[in-house]
This record gives sequence, structure tokens and C-alpha cells, in this order.
Amino acid sequence: MSPILYIARHAETVFNKGARMQGAVAHTPLTRAGVAQAEAMGEALAAHLGPRPDVDFWASPAGRTLQTAAIVAEHLGHDYFDVRTDPALLEIGVGEWEGRRYADIVAEQGPIVDPARGLFTCRPPGGEWYPEIAARLAGWVERLDPARPAVVITHGITARVLRGMLVGGTPFEPGCVPLADGAPQGTIFRVAAGSEAAIHVGTGDATMNKGF
Repeated sequence: MSPILYIARHAETVFNKGARMQGAVAHTPLTRAGVAQAEAMGEALAAHLGPRPDVDFWASPAGRTLQTAAIVAEHLGHDYFDVRTDPALLEIGVGEWEGRRYADIVAEQGPIVDPARGLFTCRPPGGEWYPEIAARLAGWVERLDPARPAVVITHGITARVLRGMLVGGTPFEPGCVPLADGAPQGTIFRVAAGSEAAIHVGTGDATMNKGF
């Protein structure tokens, strides 16, 4: 059993705006639009959960998720230092693509993303694949207190793998793990008892050609 989770994709970053790959390593700050998206995320959660809700607060240790989490936490009446981090929540590792412009990678080797699903069609060189993300997330889910609702600020692909583990989804290829549908940056899903509902749809990009 897993607790009620509010799974959120971080807000827009300077790498998103510059169409550069971020992955698990780059610690990139939010843009002004990203800050506005994070404010809207905090307002939506505060309206849904009420003042100073008794929830756990988790985030990926990446800079962009922590900056998003800091803004959201303030709206919820929580201290930033209430936010716990776990590397299991980091974005997919993109290896040699880290920091590079999406367009330059495509110019070198052709399309790398399925446009219909917004997913990588091949493993990033030196990077991860979807089952590896699921494996690291599984241990984190097992450590959660099922009686404690939690807000979780993570990344585009990682959120899709996590939601797929909890509510189901379509594997990218035979033998792959289930993957949930994509969502714009700043979107928050309430996940409970094997189902999900978006409580806030962000205004950020929903594709992978601006990073994730």
C-alpha cells in the first residue's frame, strides 16, 4: 500500500527555455515563467489541502525541483527544511546528452523522441532506460509511511514512471514498465488507491524537445 501522493512535475527552467537536455545531473534554475508556475502550483495545493496541511514533503535533489519545492512549501505554510530529498526521484539520466541542445543531438543522429508519446525512442548514451528508473523508485515507495499523505516534486519522465507504477500505463515497448501519459510542467496529480486525477494543470511545456 502506498499513501496518497500529490505528484508534481517541476516548473520551467532556463534549460527548458533553451531546449537543452537536463537529465539527472544539471542543477538548472527556474525562469521567471517557471517561478510563476511554481506559485500557481503552491496556490492550487493550498486550496486543495487547506492551511498548513499535515503532509510529508519530498523532492528530487536537483536544483530545479528544490526551487519549485521551496515556493510550494511556502504556500503550504511549511518550512523549506521540511522538504526531504531522495536521489530515487531524480530525472532519467541522459549521459552524454547532458547539457546539450536538443536540436544538435537530433541533427547528429536523427529523431530521438516519439512525438506521439513524448518519450525517448532509444537509451541515451551512458544514460538510463525506463525500467531502471522504476527500480530505483520502487525502493523509495516501499519506504513511505502509508498513513502519511505526501507532496512529491519530481521530473517529467520520472513522474510518468512513478505514476505508471501506481496507477498503470502503457509500456513504451514489449517488456518495458508501464508509463503514464505526459503532462505540462507544473502539473500536479493526486494519486490514491490505484487511480489519479489532475488537481492542477501547469502552463509549462508538455513535450520533450525543450528538455524535461
